[in-house]
Amino acid sequence: MRVLIYSANFAPEPTGIGKYSGEMASWLAERGHEVRVVAAPPYYPAWKIDPKYRWRPFSREQWRGVDVWRAPLWVPKSPTGLTRILHLMSFAVSSFPVMLWQLLWQPDLVLTVAPAFMCAPAGLFVARLSRAKAYLHIQDFEVDVAFGMGLLKGKLLQRIVLRMERWVLQRFDAVSTISGRMVERLLTKGVQQERTRYFPNWVDLGRIRPTVDPAYRAQLGIAPDSVVVLFSGTLGGKQGLMVIPEAARVLAERHDILFVVCGDGVMKASLENASVDLPNLKLMPLQPSGRLADLLGMADIHLLPQSPDAADLVLPSKLSGMLASGRPVIATCRSGTEISEIVSQCGLVVAPENGQELARAVVELADRRSFRLDLGRRARALAEAKFGRDAVLGEMFNSLAETDAAPITNDIPA
Repeated sequence: MRVLIYSANFAPEPTGIGKYSGEMASWLAERGHEVRVVAAPPYYPAWKIDPKYRWRPFSREQWRGVDVWRAPLWVPKSPTGLTRILHLMSFAVSSFPVMLWQLLWQPDLVLTVAPAFMCAPAGLFVARLSRAKAYLHIQDFEVDVAFGMGLLKGKLLQRIVLRMERWVLQRFDAVSTISGRMVERLLTKGVQQERTRYFPNWVDLGRIRPTVDPAYRAQLGIAPDSVVVLFSGTLGGKQGLMVIPEAARVLAERHDILFVVCGDGVMKASLENASVDLPNLKLMPLQPSGRLADLLGMADIHLLPQSPDAADLVLPSKLSGMLASGRPVIATCRSGTEISEIVSQCGLVVAPENGQELARAVVELADRRSFRLDLGRRARALAEAKFGRDAVLGEMFNSLAETDAAPITNDIPA
């Protein structure tokens, strides 16, 4: 089968949508399918274009058996509501002729990944002209998030944008998203139930395992007996990250508890300023992808903070890796959300943006080691039951494959 993936974010971006789009493309190529990708140059989560990709605006490369076509985009230094729109629009415009060029290839499936939803019309257009299946995968409802968090404002503008979104959504052959609540939201936006798909973000269970490497802690200067409370991932506005230094300040006298924040993004400077006088809060840059298992295994407790305005509009991709590492999770989110329903099976849920409550939850897990380890075992079991990479990708693509196309199996050809 010929699969055309249209995703602004793509490998080698280490986190977020780029990571998952890259793994999906590589997985398909390993199973003998022809895969092309139209993407932007890597820029996330640092919000700076990778220097290796700056010297020419359009390029083509081979990556793990995948044919990748790059189109330029403008990257703002300080993303706001308006600059984010211009940022996404720049890629939608520059990539449109690249997408049209793929008509000569005649794909069987055109898979558009949102964000950026602005690319959805072009993905749909190319699919229809090439008589391919038109498939849209939504990682988060960027329109709802933008209005919910005040990045975009105005009731008239909201009505216009939501109607446009509804019109586009209803014209895809299939629309998937990463959580059950987000699937329910698709129904409210007019997508027919038989066209919806549940397509969660996955984890490589063979790579991420409940292991501990004491040497890795030593390299980072972390005492072996410290209880490490880790947040790792994109430092973005939807995470409600400022609750971490608040909790660290509450627990400043607990010298056995160390908060670690590892990542990059627009909130990095704010976190640096808030942690200047906090010896129990350590900030680290993004680690190489080859050390992800060591990083996650270093933690005793994982943190999953969320902004209350983004609840059930996104399901953080980092959650599956946390679960696979066999560590308990503390989520800051409203009760009744899908995040709370998942985390309550293998961790603790506290109110968002409440440093005192987060600190109390950290102390409870830090002081009750057997309880903490039991929750960690439950986390790993949950990952194995629901988020294994081969099972998730195999089920999804087999449900989308044309009846006369080669079946997509979990076996890699010899």
